[in-house]
Amino acid sequence: MEPVKIGLLGLGTVGGGTVTVLTRNAGEIERRAGRGIEIARAAAREYRAESIRGIERIGQIGDDAFAVVEDPEIQVIVELIGGYSPAKELVLRAIALGKHVVTANKALIARHGNEIFAAARDQGVMVGFEAAVAGGIPIIKALREGLAANHIEWIAGIINGTGNFILTEMRDKGRDFADVLKEAQQRGYAEADPTFDVEGIDAAHKLTILGSLAFGIPLQFERCYTEGISGIQAQDVAYAAELGYRIKHLGIARRCPEGIELRVHPTLIPHRRLIANVDGVMNAVLVKGDAVGPTLYYGAGAGALPTASAVVADLVDVVRALTTDPTNRVPHLAFQPDELHDTAVLTMDQVETAYYLRLMALDEPGVMARIASILGDHGISIEAIQQKEPGEGETHVPLVMLTRRVREGRMNDALAQIEALETVQGSVVRIRLETLAG
Repeated sequence: MEPVKIGLLGLGTVGGGTVTVLTRNAGEIERRAGRGIEIARAAAREYRAESIRGIERIGQIGDDAFAVVEDPEIQVIVELIGGYSPAKELVLRAIALGKHVVTANKALIARHGNEIFAAARDQGVMVGFEAAVAGGIPIIKALREGLAANHIEWIAGIINGTGNFILTEMRDKGRDFADVLKEAQQRGYAEADPTFDVEGIDAAHKLTILGSLAFGIPLQFERCYTEGISGIQAQDVAYAAELGYRIKHLGIARRCPEGIELRVHPTLIPHRRLIANVDGVMNAVLVKGDAVGPTLYYGAGAGALPTASAVVADLVDVVRALTTDPTNRVPHLAFQPDELHDTAVLTMDQVETAYYLRLMALDEPGVMARIASILGDHGISIEAIQQKEPGEGETHVPLVMLTRRVREGRMNDALAQIEALETVQGSVVRIRLETLAG
């Protein structure tokens, strides 16, 4: 049988890795797919040929991505350019021409996936996007297929390696955020502009996709609450450790009676949880299903070969399904298209969680009692409280508290009152807390 001819858009880190995996493991891939996979054409404006193993096996390399898409011999387009444009236009054009698409572009899927999948259904083609979330970890296949029998209750994931590396270094070595970020940039873990990583935007793209797959809702990136780690201080990391917790930058999607939670933010979690011990640039996703219970998926969330592993796995799926009736394929978002529900996504005011609070209070009798009274008036119970030693010559002391679960709207009102006290200096540091109990 003739090999399937693919067009590769982008020869950067992931594109180069995809070439390497496809050529190095060609025999094994053909045994799994039932046919060979040939890179007939590739498009890239810039690339380093000497760093791409197997590049000589590409039929033709140019700089016009649309020419690759328009080539009638190309059956599958692999989009590894990234970003919104021209990636969106290229993908939609490929679909309009009846070509299958594989992409690692989480931003594209999170923002435009509903339109892309609708177009793919109309044309009877597949869009594979396993590499868009958590690199080489097959979490999308797990949600779409392996956990299909389950009513998914919640997902909690470390889905950005840059942020996880920074928090790990802050915890293990007591370093400041800015210092570790600089090292992450030097090592190539963070971009020159690290905003997408450290402010949670990258993780929010990925969580949007996971939430849709888990709960059968349309992709709704604009409704995902997003908070980064740039405000985390070394003292909070240390205080959390003293209390038996670690701070992780989590993406959390949870089903509750009022709707769906979609939120990305720093989170305290008990130090004995497996996910609390995922360090460095590694990723992990914890999924709780009603039948299977909690399951953990761990591995490299980025990098040339791990991400290429997911890209090529999608290619194998496409090749296997080339002759399959389009109406009987695995749905893009796990649920049948007419079974997606427009369940409300909650605002953060509606979300219930526990909290770590740190504030600077005047060191005199009655101050702590007044703060506790305000929390009590808003129905907030204190689980633990510690008063730290003041600095030399300081009149205010750090107070650290853990609360029980409460709606965020109540906590916002209470903190506004506490911050208005003359005996409290500055703003209250607030980090959400989740036990992630199975």
